[in-house]
Amino acid sequence: TNHSLSCVDCAFLADNEAMYDISQTKLKIDNPNYGTLNRLLAQTVSSITASLRFKGTLNADFIDFQTNLVPYPRIHFPIMSYAPIINSDMATHESLSVQDLTSKCFDHSNRLVRCENEYGRYISCCLLYRGDVTPKDVNGAIALIKQKKCVQFVQWSPTGFKIGINGQAPAPDPEGNMAGATKACCMLSNTTAIKEAWSNLNIKFHVMVNKKTFLHWYLKEGMEEQEFFDAQDDLLQLEQDYEGLADE
Repeated sequence: TNHSLSCVDCAFLADNEAMYDISQTKLKIDNPNYGTLNRLLAQTVSSITASLRFKGTLNADFIDFQTNLVPYPRIHFPIMSYAPIINSDMATHESLSVQDLTSKCFDHSNRLVRCENEYGRYISCCLLYRGDVTPKDVNGAIALIKQKKCVQFVQWSPTGFKIGINGQAPAPDPEGNMAGATKACCMLSNTTAIKEAWSNLNIKFHVMVNKKTFLHWYLKEGMEEQEFFDAQDDLLQLEQDYEGLADE
């Protein structure tokens, strides 16, 4: 994270802990492995890159992501959410509506990073639809989302949504447990709620550095111990940066 602050323009976040929860609660897999997590992540990334691979009526590329999601250079960590996430054995023939998919993406249980909605405000949001989706359906879904009190933006940012629509439906993984779908939605959101994830990471990093756990491996490769303390200070500052945006 510390390295990406100065070397990366936009980084989409996911963590194993959140994906394990999704695999167990939504895909009903008792003991998910890395293959399970990778398939979930691959389906999400596939939706993000669909516009680069397929023609669409309203495509969004990586330049659009950076332009619409990153208000300040350091605040460049959007969270990924995806819907539908349903076990193939529990799937019904009834397809979820665009409104259903959109609402599920705003549910923290569909986020690929563990952080709660109620503890933060949205800074920016990009919704990427694929499959049997029309602009009319999307506009209706967005209008209903704006009426919900649980979806709040920071005061200094307009409640605008960047929309991408691609007609190519998601392809199911034959070796996976996720059900196929005629339509899907991937949301990239920059939200102050991510400060919760930074806080948890700071706590774990602080314990590791204080106990000097694993440090010798890095020191043998030429790193200095002070670099770890500098990284921790920078991560603490990032947490405060996001917290400050919610108060503006």
